[in-house]
Amino acid sequence: MKILALDSTAQVATVALCEDERLLGEYTINNGNTHSETLLPMVESILQFFSITPADVDLFAISAGPGSFTGVRIGAATVKGLAFAHNKPCVGVSTLEALAYNLIGTNGLICPVMNARRKQVYTALFRCKDGIQERLLPDSALSIEELDGILKEYSSESISLCGDGYAITNQYLTTRTTSTPERLRHQSAYSVAQIALKQFRCGENLSTDTTLAPTYLRPSQAERERLEREGITQK
Repeated sequence: MKILALDSTAQVATVALCEDERLLGEYTINNGNTHSETLLPMVESILQFFSITPADVDLFAISAGPGSFTGVRIGAATVKGLAFAHNKPCVGVSTLEALAYNLIGTNGLICPVMNARRKQVYTALFRCKDGIQERLLPDSALSIEELDGILKEYSSESISLCGDGYAITNQYLTTRTTSTPERLRHQSAYSVAQIALKQFRCGENLSTDTTLAPTYLRPSQAERERLEREGITQK
């Protein structure tokens, strides 16, 4: 099964082409949030290299959030245009679960953290053992202080962070974490493809029409500012 996977939920834009679990090629750019200009050309480039078209892809996968509101929307729109035009199945996966998959070979706790500003992060928690990833905490928007309180309960275990919130989270955490190599901290479309493949085989989160929806976890900045003007406090 050929899988085309995309992730544009953070500064990194990444596209991967897989044959089931085998990575055929991955194209990653870390040059800021210019995904509206770069994502589709990246897709076209990797398909052209393998002399295939979107019609030859069996499954499309997208990191559906949380993350940058604009980046999440761009990714979802791109996949809809590619998959639905050819009547192919599409799977939306959790950005945080895909980030955690980067460390699938690690035994211990994996805590993906994405910078949500204002000392908040989008986060989740997984326990990984012998290549099996168990979710312990749902995708959440938390303050780093709240996350620190949760991680203290697991302080006897090895804890690894990943995601673009890596540096700022480590700056304020009091809970000890292990070091994660730079390459494994960022989004990987290969990880998105592998989570999507697992879900596809289980019949989970399949979309063949407009049911594919981004996951934001909290209101956009514009919405938060509107609520603040109206005197409504949001976390």
